[in-house]
Amino acid sequence: MKLMGIADEAGAGIDTQIKATKELGWKFIEMRNVEVPGFGKANLHDIPDAAFEIVYRKLNESEVGVYCFGSTIMNWSKKLSDPWEITVNEVKRAIPRMKWLGAKYIRIMSFKPQDDEYQIPPKVFERVKEVTNMFLDEGLQPLHENCMNYGGMSPSHALELLDKVPGLKWVFDTANPVFNPDRSKPRPWKRQDAFEFWVAVRDFVEHIHIKDATWNPAKNDADYNWPGEGQGKVREILKDAFSRGYDKGISIEPHIAVVFHDTSVTSSDEAMFKSYIEYGKRLEKLIAEVKADLSKQK
Repeated sequence: MKLMGIADEAGAGIDTQIKATKELGWKFIEMRNVEVPGFGKANLHDIPDAAFEIVYRKLNESEVGVYCFGSTIMNWSKKLSDPWEITVNEVKRAIPRMKWLGAKYIRIMSFKPQDDEYQIPPKVFERVKEVTNMFLDEGLQPLHENCMNYGGMSPSHALELLDKVPGLKWVFDTANPVFNPDRSKPRPWKRQDAFEFWVAVRDFVEHIHIKDATWNPAKNDADYNWPGEGQGKVREILKDAFSRGYDKGISIEPHIAVVFHDTSVTSSDEAMFKSYIEYGKRLEKLIAEVKADLSKQK
């Protein structure tokens, strides 16, 4: 089992991300957005070559590896109607950088559906399959995240996508079902159940994404919690995963001090760093408790 985090939630700068990783005693980062002196913050596949070379050098010097790459490929900010060249160019930039960093996994999505959609358009399968094959042909493994995308509309939508895109695997986000409607059910759509979604896709899961949340009807959005304290069924999912022999990556995305997709949520650099460290330590404690409970049951 390898622990890591989407370290831009500890801080934008590569030095801060490395510092947070080493303070937790972890050996890996799940790289997403990053900033180096003289260059603006951006996703790793979008920063200039000169900035990437700095990131590459600093990671090597610190002996911190990149296990998974959190790309923006076909994510919730992209629509199916957007020019296809945007996606193709992101993939072409990501592949050589993954190879340089030794990262086997990259997370992708399947475009943002319209608010009233409840079926996956055939073109989505075509696009996701094309991207998947571009990575597989290079010996790299794409992982689809259940989020605000076509594949994340419900457990059955996820299984349909996996069935129609051979070779695609899954990164399971424990909190996203809390705020996503289950579009496979009759309207009005209820929110998804995290454990139900997990059980549906667990045979395809290569990476687990830990965040936790509680649905807040008053603001029609989620409040984010420490791991195991919300409705993301984090403890139950980890217990089930470990009982089935799961020993792959587990990555944190706290959303306690900042929220990646909500720019209205801001925090000081110090608060971001401290909450990231605290989140990592709480997850380690939760994992130890879950494993202890499983040992008692044997």
